[in-house]
Amino acid sequence: MQIARILTEQGIPTPTAYALSQGRDNGRHNAKTYRWGANTIAHILERLEYCGHTVNFRTKMKSYKVHKIINNPEDEWQIFENTQEPIITHQTFDLVQELRKHKRRPQRSEVVNLFAGMVYCAVCGEKIYLSRRKNERPEQEHMRCSTYAKEQDKCTVHYILTCVLNEIVLGELNKLLAMVKANEDEFIQTAMSSSVQRKSSELTKAKKTLKQAEKRIAELDKLFTRLYEDNVLGRLSDERFTMMSAGYAEEQAKLKATVAELTAFVETAEQKSSDVTAFLNVIKQYEHITVLTPKIMHELIDRIVAHEADKSSGKRVQDIEIHFRFDVAVSTISVETGKYEKRSHNAYFMRPELREKRLLYHYCAFGYGFK
Repeated sequence: MQIARILTEQGIPTPTAYALSQGRDNGRHNAKTYRWGANTIAHILERLEYCGHTVNFRTKMKSYKVHKIINNPEDEWQIFENTQEPIITHQTFDLVQELRKHKRRPQRSEVVNLFAGMVYCAVCGEKIYLSRRKNERPEQEHMRCSTYAKEQDKCTVHYILTCVLNEIVLGELNKLLAMVKANEDEFIQTAMSSSVQRKSSELTKAKKTLKQAEKRIAELDKLFTRLYEDNVLGRLSDERFTMMSAGYAEEQAKLKATVAELTAFVETAEQKSSDVTAFLNVIKQYEHITVLTPKIMHELIDRIVAHEADKSSGKRVQDIEIHFRFDVAVSTISVETGKYEKRSHNAYFMRPELREKRLLYHYCAFGYGFK
């Protein structure tokens, strides 16, 4: 909606207006050529064609008599890659799709929440939403479990201050940047150790089995043809034909299911390597992050998991998990959050000389060579 409003204010021609200006009639005679719509923007943002690919079989007709158009599921689409010059990178496209999964309605305060749709409750698994009051100071702003807010008997009462979460995420991102800069090869090796490298033998075996299964499926197709010819020419009885074809059909169905599973496994394992490379390409754009932005958050972080605070020691200690994009690393931090709940600690929070004493960190990061 915001993009549509900006384009309308700037007088950018809509797709229909542009087509008419070029002498083309797209059939949308009732379209408002002077105003962009949210659905038009959404349609553009979801088009793989801008990445340089061609996508066919998005839709189908019910029949040649009933011209009703039906949308096909994505697994039935046929995607032909690199058929034209791309306008955007695939990385940008994937990031946009990720952002759209967490889209939220515009807030009255018009202040962007960095963590919208990214923080989850460790107990119930639901999202943790921002709780912002009109007269609340920034250091009092917090996020709380959406399940507990609706039904208190379904989850436990827990929350986290956004200022604390901001400090944690900023610190972890800069530590990850420093590690990649200091030893990129070690980071790549560690990030891939739990996937491609650890499964290299499984991947080789899967590829071999996949090739054998595809070869056998092709052989069964030929056997079906021969069986049919023998049956037609009388060299094979109908009863024998039915029995043998049923056996071949069952074998082929199992092989096709195996092929689908193996193909998915191989693609996932091979994708891990390109995912790590893509993550490195993004993270190398930053030397040091001083202020978090929604762009940085969604480029580098997949999700954040907040646990319930533990007060058994007399202090409020809370565990936070940061899952970086493409599963390249997971960082778990235990932080004492009770100090931030005191209003008198706002000055302490802002003093740079106490920066290293603000949080009590315990690092248990996958792929990190330190604690």
